[in-house]
Amino acid sequence: MNIVVCIKQVPGSAEVKIDPQTNTLARAGVKGIINPLDAYALEEGVRLRERADGKVTVISMGPPQAEEALREAISLGADEAILISDRAFAGSDTLATAYALAKAVEKIGASDVVICGRQTLDGDTGQVGAEMSERLGVPFVAYVCKIEEVREKRLLLRRMVEDGHEVVEMPLPGVITVVKEINVPRLPSLRGMMKAKSAQIVAWTADDLGVDTTKLGLSGSPTRVVKIFYPQRTRRSQMLQGKIEDQVDELLGKLRNASE
Repeated sequence: MNIVVCIKQVPGSAEVKIDPQTNTLARAGVKGIINPLDAYALEEGVRLRERADGKVTVISMGPPQAEEALREAISLGADEAILISDRAFAGSDTLATAYALAKAVEKIGASDVVICGRQTLDGDTGQVGAEMSERLGVPFVAYVCKIEEVREKRLLLRRMVEDGHEVVEMPLPGVITVVKEINVPRLPSLRGMMKAKSAQIVAWTADDLGVDTTKLGLSGSPTRVVKIFYPQRTRRSQMLQGKIEDQVDELLGKLRNASE
């Protein structure tokens, strides 16, 4: 089984700044980590390979420093890693990102299942997996919390819904997004770390993917971040004086007036 796992390198700290020109995250100088939910996707991809044989290929779209996340993915059990990096990708929204990732999956070829985390820590939209499946023209199942069975050209999946669980049979190839309840990610092994250190990370540009650059970056993104700001919090305090019974009556009166 050929398994593709999509991961993203996100800021490892909440102390990030916003580029005032593009209204996007300024990542320079900020240590990156594998998006936490993508770690569960990677672990499930490795477990699926252990159940059904095959290969796990990890892809990530980002700047050159995203190679660090890909090497970490190899140390955690991935077989191969591909970095999609080009200035043409800068500022892409979820639709443009899904377009580029889908083109990468097509270039890899003969993929049985694509696994993504439910959402990313920075964007928090949960849209890329579904948009990739639409681009690829394959089935999609979200909120997967367990792969029940691996059948010939099919997966039996358990997914979380608002009032419980659903069991869904998905024909392959397909795309799934997973939640953290699906597994407990492993730690890197010594052998994995040695493999990651010497691994060759394949790098693909926009030209390598043969993409339409008008569908990438800020110009190819139909959504716009118009303004980003930190909400101002104002607090007003008032001290109540007098006997405790009078303070209670006064406080109740203020609460009643505030609710009217």
